[in-house]
Amino acid sequence: MTEAEAHVEDRTHVETHEASHPSVGEYIKIAIILAIVTGLEVGIAYIPGIPFGWLVASLIVLMVIKFAMVAMWFMHLKFDSAIYRRFFVIGLVLAVVLFLIVLVSFGKFLR
Repeated sequence: MTEAEAHVEDRTHVETHEASHPSVGEYIKIAIILAIVTGLEVGIAYIPGIPFGWLVASLIVLMVIKFAMVAMWFMHLKFDSAIYRRFFVIGLVLAVVLFLIVLVSFGKFLR
């Protein structure tokens, strides 16, 4: 492959990669959704009398939603190789499992 062909191939890859990214409007929509989910998390934390298990479960679900949205769009994992997504999912699963193990270890689910 000549240098000119390599340059054209590299430029085509860059243009294709840039074209697949979300627009500014999409980023704004995602930011609004993240703000709403954060508001839900704060609101749930102030609900009086909610059982601790339900509180933890609902906050973990909302946390996973926010993590996925930030990683997929703002960190561009949605547009990269699937192996990077797998690394993030494995990390997320391990973090949630560790969090739950710590909660059980300290007897927080035994109230």
